[in-house]
Amino acid sequence: MEYYGSTITSTYTRPRVGDGTRFLPHISTMAASYKSHTGPHVISHSLSLPWRPSTYYKVSQTHPTLQPLSKSLPENVRLEGIGTYKLTSSLPAARSALFTRYTPDDWFKSNYANYKQSDSTRNSAERLRMDTARMVHDEDQRTNRTQEVSSKAMGERVADIHFWKNELNHEIEQQVAETNSLVEVKKRLERALAETESPLQVAQECLYHREKRQGIDLVHDGVERELLSEVDVIKSCQERMRRAIEKANAQLANNRAAQHELERDVSDKHVAHRIDDYCHQLRNTSEGIAYHRGVEKVDATVTVPETWAKFSDNNILRSQSERAASAKLRADIEALLNQCSNEMWTHFNNVNVGFSNRISETMDAKNKLQQHLAKTLQEIFQTEQTILQIKKAIADKEAPMKVAQTRLDSRTRRPNTELCRDPPQHRLVSEVGQIAETIETLHFRLRQAEDTLQALVHTKDALEHDLSVKANSLFIDQEKCMGMRRTFPTTPRLVGYA
Repeated sequence: MEYYGSTITSTYTRPRVGDGTRFLPHISTMAASYKSHTGPHVISHSLSLPWRPSTYYKVSQTHPTLQPLSKSLPENVRLEGIGTYKLTSSLPAARSALFTRYTPDDWFKSNYANYKQSDSTRNSAERLRMDTARMVHDEDQRTNRTQEVSSKAMGERVADIHFWKNELNHEIEQQVAETNSLVEVKKRLERALAETESPLQVAQECLYHREKRQGIDLVHDGVERELLSEVDVIKSCQERMRRAIEKANAQLANNRAAQHELERDVSDKHVAHRIDDYCHQLRNTSEGIAYHRGVEKVDATVTVPETWAKFSDNNILRSQSERAASAKLRADIEALLNQCSNEMWTHFNNVNVGFSNRISETMDAKNKLQQHLAKTLQEIFQTEQTILQIKKAIADKEAPMKVAQTRLDSRTRRPNTELCRDPPQHRLVSEVGQIAETIETLHFRLRQAEDTLQALVHTKDALEHDLSVKANSLFIDQEKCMGMRRTFPTTPRLVGYA
């Protein structure tokens, strides 16, 4: 609405809109500041009031701006329905024709509206204050309760971590003790395996030395069978011990793996316990608290309480399973050590008994051979004496033979009829024949005696050779073999004790 014929004397002191300076605040600020503000009551007045002259103004449409009217409109302005007018800089004659814009009723209505608006605004402000105070109190209590619940949850979490940490530490102690026990048993097993080398070497050397027996004594007797059985038993024990050592090494690796998992879990829980205990001890007055914008939106968790507890429980169950397997393996190793010790001692005693029996048999045979050799030597001596006697008897028969033959030869020189075959002739012929037969018999006996002597000499040689064989066998069995077998690992050493 514009008055025509009046002088515009007011000017705007605010900056222009187009000079780059914003007059109104930002929309967001206005929206935040006056979100619940009720606009002022606008008093409307009619254009058809009887006291308002219609000769000095006319309704027109225009777009208001913040610029002064003299600056916002050009010099020649065409108003809709009016035409083109030229504004003059001053119209002093028109001022006296202006009337008051509002009536007293409008003035009272305006005051009443302001009072009512003031009461409404104050009531709203009072309600806002009361609601705000109540809300602040409620939110303080709610925040305190939430913080107490969070602190309680943190305390329970710290207690849970402490519980599982104690369980893990207890299991680690038991696992370490079991691992140490298995290591000790393994060392005993290794020492026992090393102790079996000496008996094995002794048994093999006994077999090697007994191969040096001579002649008929090189037999596959009971001692050799016991020695071969002892070698097989010792090698079998060694093989079982080696397999047990491999199992112990594998079990130790499993024990250490389970212990490593437990220690890593304990280490993680120690860090978590320290952090959660620090968080549990934090208060509103604690130092080091600060804003961390957006931290509640970051979800770096990888487990839930069920899987968290199950992880530690699985580690403990795995460790318990490995401990049970380790304890069973230790029991098996103990049984193996005792079994191998008993088997080796049994075969060692059997071999020694076999050696004792064989040595006794050999000594008996040697003694009998010596007796037979003595008798043979005595018989050889007597046979030699017999041969000498026969030879002497033969020699003794030479003179009677010569006498008888000389007589016969001399009687052949008798003359004529004196060559009578008289009884002396018969006796001399008979005597020569008898002596010749005796000499023949003596020669036969001499040959028999010489043959017997030769047989006795051969028997003596055989007996002497057999005696040397028996002496060699006795030396091997009694001196070499039994000399080495005088020392044998004791039972504590065979079961691994130093």
